[in-house]
Order: sequence, then structure tokens, then C-alpha cells
Amino acid sequence: MFSLLGGVGLFLYGMTVMSSGLKNACGDNLQNILEKATTNRVAGVLVGIATTVLIQSSAATDVMVIGFVNAEMMKLSQAIAVIMGANIGTTVTAQITAFNIAAYAPFLLFAGAVMYLFLKKNMVKYVGEIIMGFGMLFVGISIMKAAIAPLAESAVFAHLLSALDNPFLAILFGIAFTALLQSSSSSTVIFQTFAIQGILTYNVAVYLVIGAAIGSVTPNLLASLTTNRNGKRTAVLNLIFNLIRAAILLALITLVPQILDLIQSLSPDDIGRQIANTHTIFAIIAVVILLPFTNKLIWLVEKLIPVLPEEHEQLEDRKLQYIANLKDMPVAMAISQAHLEITRMGRIAAKNLHRSLECFFEFSPEKAESVRKREESVNILNDIIAEAMLDLRAMELSQAAIRRVSMMNIAITDMERFSDHAENIVEYAENLNNNKVWLTETAEVELRQMAADAVAEVDLALDIFETEDYSKLDELERLEDRVDTQQKELVNNHVERFLQEQCDPLAGVMFTDIVTDLERCGDNAINVAYALKGPKPQIAEMQ
Repeated sequence: MFSLLGGVGLFLYGMTVMSSGLKNACGDNLQNILEKATTNRVAGVLVGIATTVLIQSSAATDVMVIGFVNAEMMKLSQAIAVIMGANIGTTVTAQITAFNIAAYAPFLLFAGAVMYLFLKKNMVKYVGEIIMGFGMLFVGISIMKAAIAPLAESAVFAHLLSALDNPFLAILFGIAFTALLQSSSSSTVIFQTFAIQGILTYNVAVYLVIGAAIGSVTPNLLASLTTNRNGKRTAVLNLIFNLIRAAILLALITLVPQILDLIQSLSPDDIGRQIANTHTIFAIIAVVILLPFTNKLIWLVEKLIPVLPEEHEQLEDRKLQYIANLKDMPVAMAISQAHLEITRMGRIAAKNLHRSLECFFEFSPEKAESVRKREESVNILNDIIAEAMLDLRAMELSQAAIRRVSMMNIAITDMERFSDHAENIVEYAENLNNNKVWLTETAEVELRQMAADAVAEVDLALDIFETEDYSKLDELERLEDRVDTQQKELVNNHVERFLQEQCDPLAGVMFTDIVTDLERCGDNAINVAYALKGPKPQIAEMQ
């Protein structure tokens, strides 16, 4: 028993070392490949296969995918294709271990250790780490084989395994064993070893392999506990895929048992290879059957973890609504639609400013998170509008049109600043809350008035930009003068309170910082209001 446990331990550690070496050798390329996986489902499957073959861990690939979806660098439609590919890629380990190269394993272990310990070039060390892990893997398998050979003659052990003749119990055991090891490739190799020693039959191993695929999602479910709802959807998507995959395979081998005979006939005298082939063929069959239905799988997951109103709003905020097909529009219409799109972005940024001030005066982590999410939306929208504006500039424009497009581009930058300031304000709120300090009552009253005036100025500036009704400029200028005056007065009042030791020093710093941000919002608002009019000189924001 100790030898068996030692062999399993060495095998698992060898897998970890080999995986680590492969990751180090590949550098950031794997993440870059995953990040750029296209919406083409077949390409996503191939990326999933390649990545998992290279790092020898479908769990690691899936966790990376969850991370990308959580960071909104990948969509669920891309994630499911990569996850499917990972389920195929993970079967390569069993194919490798089906080769009988145990006699060469000690030499591989020695050669890898020499390269890793004594050579200085990083790439050579990484290759040595891979070879050393590979050697450990096969030495571990050899130890396991030697350890379990006597168990084949044990009546007690045979009785324990007899329960696995029940397919349902075999699948449950495969799930539990793989969840314990957190690796379907590792559990499949161990099942191979038991089968080679005559302890498991091929038919029992088939159900264990089916269960192993379900158990392999355990690391992903654990990784998703700290992610957003999309990250959780990705983990559940993987679970649903593997549950449906198990159901399909069970139905298939029940209705057409000749499939198992066919797989066995590919390597009639090698049960290890038969199990490896079963693992691979089952994975391919499942992907081929389910790949056309990825949208249905996503629909099912979104029913289980519904898209909340704020998530729907976020999705809408990050899409072009007016200039999605800019190249197909006449020039005048394209410019008009770009004007609408930029105004929409400005409104989203202004909404974020409103929300950040709510968070400052009535702090909650949920409000802070919503501001950060909307700031991401503004940044994404800013980037895709900027790309669309390049298409607009490529059209045949008159001098007046060129000037108007250029001024709209400048306005985009000022509008994006509203949301930047919102993020700053949330950070001030978090700093005050984390350090359990607050503004004095007088400071809060002053700040609320200035905040109301700054927000009113921003909203009015966007109205002027949208309607080009410049009769409202006088009102805007009065608001701007008031905000500028408040900025000076509030800072002076703070200094007086500080000298009289009426306020906490940290609260005082946050107070002056937010006053500065509000004043800069006013400057940005003036720039936005005059953007399409022109004669008012631009106010340069202090950096």
C-alpha cells in the first residue's frame, strides 16, 4: 500500500513538474493564444487542444479560460469551444503513458535533473524540467505497477472492486477519484495501470473514464467561487458539457455496444492502449456531437445563472448602437450617427460620475464595483468608437466635415475623463471607509453642493453637445464660475479646519482630492460644450 501511494505521489508530482516546465518554456504565448481565440468554434477547439497538450492539464486550461471570461477578455461562445478542445487535449497523457518506456524512465529522470540543476540557460532548464517530470511520471507508473501486482491475487481487494461491475457505481467512483486527484488524465492513467495488472476489466475502465471526465471539472468549480457571474457561468458550462457528454456516451455504448468492440480491435492485445483510445475517441465523439449546439449550451447556462439587468445594461453599453455599419452610410448620415454615438458614451460616463458621488456619500462595495464596471464599459466603448472614427475619416470628407470629425474626436477624450474622475472618487470613498474616517459635517455639506453643481454642469454640457443649442452657454459658464470659486473656497476652508484640528488628516487629503476632481470635471464639461462650436479656446486639464 505504501509503495502504491508513493508511486501515485511520484506520478502526480511528475505531472506537476512537467506541466510547470511546459508553461515556463512557452512563456506568455499560451495565454496570448487563448486570449485571441476567435469566435470560430473550430479554431477555439483547436486552441483548446493545443494548449492542453502543451501544458498537460485540461484543468489549467479551463482555469485560464475562466480567468479570461471573468476579466471579460473572452466571451462564453469562445470559452465553450476552448473547453471542448481541452477535453480532447487532456487524453494525450493516457496515449503517451500507454507506451511501455518504463525501462528508459530512470535515464530520462537523470538527464532532466542534470539539465535542470547544472545548466544555466533558462530554456535548457525548462526543457530539463519537462524531461525530469516525464521521467518521474513513468517511474511513478512503474512503482504503481509493482505495488499492485500482489493485489491482483488478493480476494479482499477483488471483492472491493467487484462493486465497480455496476456501471453507475463505476461512474460515481470515477467522479470521486478524479475530484480527489483534480485531474482526469491522472486518474485515467491510474485506471490504465490497474487494468494492465489485471485488476480492472476493460468494460469497468470505460465507465471509470466517463466518470473521470465529470470529476475533472472540480478545480474549475472551485476556481469560479471567487469570480464574477460570467466566470461562474464558464465553470457551470464545463460541468454541463461533461454531464451531457456522459449521457451521450452511455446511450451510445448501450444502444451500439459494437463501438467498444471496434475500439478494442484497434489494439487487441494491449488493454492500456485500449483505455487510452477509448478516452480519446469518447472525447472526440462528444465534441463532434455537441459543437453545433454550443449556443444552446450557453442558453441553458444563462437560464441557470440568469443575466441580471445590470449585466444586460453592461452588454448594451459596450456595443456600438449608431455606427456599427458606418462604411455603408452616406457621409452626412455617418457623421450624424457618430455624433449620436459619442453623445451616448458621454451620457454613460456622466451616469458613472453620478454613481460615484452616491458611493462617496453613501458608501457600499456594490456601488463601488458598479462604478468600476461602468468605467470598463466607457473605456471599451471609447476604443471601439475611436476605431470606427478612423473609418469615418477615411471617407471623402469636405474641410468642414473633417473639422467636425476632428472636434468630435477631441470631445470623446473629455467625455471619457468624466468616468476616470468617477473611478478616482470611488477610490477616495474606499480609502475613507477602510480607514474608518469621515468628513466633518461642514465639509460634507460644502462638498455635496459643489458635487451637485459639477454634475449639473456636466449634464448641461452634454445637452449642449447633443442639441448644439448654444443659448445655454451662459448658464454653463455661470456653473463653471461657481465650481471654480467653490474649489478655491473649499480648499481654503479645509486648511482653516485643519489648522484648528477639526478634521482628520487623511479625510482632509481625500476632501481636497475630490474637490480637484470635481473642478476638472467642470473643465472637461466646458470643452465638451464648445467642442462643435469652436471659438472658445480649449481648457487644458491639469495632469
